[in-house]
Amino acid sequence: MTANIPITEKKRIVIIGGGFAGFTLARRLNDKYYQVVLLDRFNYHQFQPLLYQVATAGLEPSAISFPFRKIFQAKKDCHFRLCEVLKINSEQSCVETSVGIIKYDYLVIASGCMTNYFGLENIRASAMPMKSVSEALGLRNLLLETFEKALCTVDLEERQAILNIVVVGGGPTGVEVSGALAEMKNYILPKDYKGVDFSKMQVYLIEAAPALLAAMSKKASAKSLHFLQKMGVQVLLNTPVKDYIEGKVVFADGTNIATQTVIWASGMIATAPEGLDTPGIIGRGKRLIVDSFSRVTSMENIFAIGDVCLQTEAAYPNGHPQLAQVAMQQARNLAKNFKHMQSGKSKSAFHYRDKGSMATIGRNKAVVDLPFFSFQGFFAWIVWMVVHLMLILGVKNKLLTVMDWMWSYLKYNPSLRLIIRPTEKSRLF
Repeated sequence: MTANIPITEKKRIVIIGGGFAGFTLARRLNDKYYQVVLLDRFNYHQFQPLLYQVATAGLEPSAISFPFRKIFQAKKDCHFRLCEVLKINSEQSCVETSVGIIKYDYLVIASGCMTNYFGLENIRASAMPMKSVSEALGLRNLLLETFEKALCTVDLEERQAILNIVVVGGGPTGVEVSGALAEMKNYILPKDYKGVDFSKMQVYLIEAAPALLAAMSKKASAKSLHFLQKMGVQVLLNTPVKDYIEGKVVFADGTNIATQTVIWASGMIATAPEGLDTPGIIGRGKRLIVDSFSRVTSMENIFAIGDVCLQTEAAYPNGHPQLAQVAMQQARNLAKNFKHMQSGKSKSAFHYRDKGSMATIGRNKAVVDLPFFSFQGFFAWIVWMVVHLMLILGVKNKLLTVMDWMWSYLKYNPSLRLIIRPTEKSRLF
């Protein structure tokens, strides 16, 4: 196969990954001066902060997804290729992909992260991750099939194991999905499955650290714990997961919980393509070490931005947090530097500006940390919705999201509880 990218006299920038970092960079680069080639294994940009709402039937997948080809219709020399990146050949300045070899003048790696199971192979085989729309849909199917199974199970012990849902990881994703499941249990599921006593359903949130939302303030952490416990979530802190054996999540202290549904939201590890294995390039969490201009160590024309890169500065000696805001700010800075490189101006070093962090726990419940103050509750929930709505691409997607949110708020009865299975497995390449 061939990637079939037009030959041009302009320098070519190849971007691996269409997440927040790669997508933002591709949009900001001027294709008048550079040919831009974006590579991704999905043909759409996905708004990851709301994946948990797709997984819990609160939003439809199309509301948080936007096709790359539609985004770049107005750019004449910006090209998208749906493919798997197999290897980077830095000596020949090319990328080996499932659609052929693609040459580059500049390469930007923005491949993001994947789920980190910390070597727990039984967990890897049994738990459900949530890093993509397809995984979120898979989790939605699993949850709904679980409730269908509970309805048809007579044995009380087996039914309890079915109704126990274990969420591992007390970061924003774990907190948000636990809150959404608690709301389903309290307001939605009893209306759908009248033969099941959902007072027996238990949502467990497991965190190895002594507090939830470790990256946020102590006040936000404590308030999120209070909200979740009030909603009926069983929160277990200082409880590392050791294994999953014979239908039970086993903890480091030997205790266990019988469950058929484990949602893994505990960690992530960078996904840099093969080929960059020179000593001194790979750092903590398998992230690519970059300088203040996002250039990969010892590489002249290879850059890395977003979750896959590791840049240290005085305020962040262990690297920047792996957040969407960091990725987008790095992309904007790199786009500006490419412009300066074209015009002969000096490049600008990247310095992360922390604009705050937030997490929602449920209806009227959220926590927000801004640089100068923190707040929680209803107003924080409104702020959380407004900020996330602004970041979603496309007017139609924004309207769909608002309509789903309003309907759920007024009726406590979203209509997206569909089990959709693929008819067959297929791959293009």
